[in-house]
Parts: sequence; C-alpha cells; structure tokens
Amino acid sequence: MKQFSSLILIGVIFLSVVAAFFISPFSKPFSFGKNTAPWKLGLDLIGGAYLVYEADMSQVDSWDRDLVINGLKDVIEKRINLFGVSEPQVIAAKERDNYRLIVELAGIKDIQSAINEIGATPLLDFREVVGEETSTQFIATQLTGRYIKNAQVNFDQTTGAPQVDLQFNDEGSKVFEDLTAKNIGKPLAIFLDNNPIEIPVVREKISGGKAQITGKFTADQAKSLVERFNAGALPAPIKIISQQTIGASLGQESLKKAIYAGLLGTIIIIVFMIAYYRKLGVFASVALIVYILLTAAVFKLAVTMTLAGIAGFILSIGMAVDANILIFERTKEELKKGLVKVSAIDEGFRRAWPSIRDSNISTIITSVILYEFTTSFVKGFALTLLIGVLISMFSAITVTRLLLRTFIKNSHT
Repeated sequence: MKQFSSLILIGVIFLSVVAAFFISPFSKPFSFGKNTAPWKLGLDLIGGAYLVYEADMSQVDSWDRDLVINGLKDVIEKRINLFGVSEPQVIAAKERDNYRLIVELAGIKDIQSAINEIGATPLLDFREVVGEETSTQFIATQLTGRYIKNAQVNFDQTTGAPQVDLQFNDEGSKVFEDLTAKNIGKPLAIFLDNNPIEIPVVREKISGGKAQITGKFTADQAKSLVERFNAGALPAPIKIISQQTIGASLGQESLKKAIYAGLLGTIIIIVFMIAYYRKLGVFASVALIVYILLTAAVFKLAVTMTLAGIAGFILSIGMAVDANILIFERTKEELKKGLVKVSAIDEGFRRAWPSIRDSNISTIITSVILYEFTTSFVKGFALTLLIGVLISMFSAITVTRLLLRTFIKNSHT
C-alpha cells in the first residue's frame, strides 16, 4: 500500500513540475516560436475596446425577441473570432424595451476594423411585394438570415455570372416553403442590409429549403458574402451606441499588487502551518504549493484571467488549507486517544471528510449560481473560485494523504 502511494505521489510531483514550467514566463519547453504559451488576460488587465450595440427589434415579434438577441450574440461572437480577437466577451442585456449587446475586445489594437467587421455581417431577409410601381410596398416576413444553414458560391452555366446558393435549416425550410406557396405567381423580394438585391417571381412552391441569389456582384463579392453567411447572418439590425477605449496601465498596476498580495498571503499561510503543526504543517505546505501550481496551469490553459478572477484564485489559496486544518485537528484528537500515527491520520481523514465535503459543496453551489446569473467580471471570480475549490479538494485530501502515508512512520507521537 505504501509503495503504491509513493508511485502516485511521484506522478503528482512530476505533474506539478510540468505545471511549474508551463506557467513560468522563463520556461522554454512550452514555447511557441519565440514566445511562451501566453496567459489569456481580460479587458481590465491588458486594455482594449468596450462596445455597446443596440438591436432594432421593431420588425421582430415580441415573443421572439429573446431568441433573436441570443442569435445576435452567437453571430457576433463568430464574427469576432474570424477577425482574430482573443477571448472576446459578448453579453446580451435588456433594459425595458431596449435590447443591447456589450462587446469586450481585450488586447485589440485596430478597434475600428473590429467595429467594421461586426457591422459587416449581412442582414438578409425575404419580403412580400404589395402594389405596383410607385405604390409598391415590401412587407417583412419571418424568413431571415438566422435560418441559414449553409451558403456556397456557384456560377450560372449560361452566363458564367456568380451566384450564391443558400440552404435553410429545418425550421427555415418550412417557413420558406409556406412563404413560396403563399406567393405563387407573385414577386418575392430578397433584401440584403435593407437594400433589395433581387425580386424574383415565385413560379411554384419550393420545398427542400434551397434558395438562390443572383445579384449584380463579382466573384470576390459573392465569396465574401458566403463567408459572412456561413459565419451567421444578423437576425436583426444593430447599431453602435457607445465605444470606449480602455488603457492597460491601471490594470497592470492592479495585477502587480494582486500577485504581490497572493505571494505574501501564501508565505504567511505556510509559515503559520509549519509553526503550528510542525511536520504536518510541512506536508500541508507542500500540498498547498502543488495546489497553486496545478490551479495556475489550468487557468493559463483554459481561463481568461481578470482582476476579479485573480481575487477568486487568491481567496481559494486561503481556503485550500481549511481542509488540512480540519484533518490535523481530528488527527490530534485521535493521537490523544492513544492511536498510533498511521491509524490516527486515517481516522482524522475519515472524521473530517463530512465537514470538508459539505463546506466545499456549498461553495461550489454558490460559484455555479454566480457564474450562471451574473455579468462577466463576477463570472470570472466565480469560475476561478469554482476551479480552485475543486482542485483544493484534490490537494488537501489526496496529496496530503499521499505525503503522510509515504513519510509518516507508525508511532504514538
């Protein structure tokens, strides 16, 4: 049993060393080109752009507006990702009858190009034609670009002119079929960004969800249009109502202070644990260092760090030793009863586990609620706290226990 514990401990230590190299800014094993694998930092740390868009819902049914704003959010995220912005944050918000999208672009330099790219996403919709000549009216329908499943460029076999073939999803196919059935023998206008690009006459009901656009555009324009359709067409028009450029100087200073506070707090915790629990405190300190290395590696790999997220990480460092304190106090009680060290430690873990489990579950539930129902900065805090609690349970229960089983000899004192 002891040999098996030693092998697992060696594996954990090896993983911690790898994590230390991974998070170190001076390490070469994890470099990509000339730079090491970068940390993902939020808008408050490295600056960037803070944009607020308002969606025009005047042509959208009231019961469908929440679905449309979520569709807008998804489309804009795709457009920003194509532009190459790292870890964008797009938040949908509603204030009375106003639907807004808050876009955070961390680290971006060319803000105007990003704004242009977001606004360049095409708004496609089909409209019924009523009246003739000067009295012609275009009536909006439910069929918009949000139902597009796929788009591709083709060329007319007779003229060689480029055309765009569209494939609607299942819901869009049904809407398109009903719309063409309703307008047999009548014109049906296709609008792109509120401009009519084609007004074909419907000859028959069209099933299968396929449509074709043959406007006056070049092959390059058709290709660009297809790329944007495949990224997602806007289901409703948007306009930018606020734009802020955020500098990184304040965030960098706060980051330095946060790192300093984290290092100082960790040192104080280690000194206290060793001074109060002696040898047990040394093992708890080693487990704490393992926890910090593994957690930081997970954050660098998968989490965008903000000041709020760093605060959650620092808070979790203090919480990481809570479980060890409970275990050690239970162990001291068992030693007073006369149990040998190994048995006392096992009993201490067993008796402390219910308290550790319940306290961590309550923190996990709180973190999940904060993540689901709050905005981006609080989400960052909740996410880092959640990850920290989960890894701290591993370090406190598994790592500390492995260390004790490997190095503690059986005696009464």
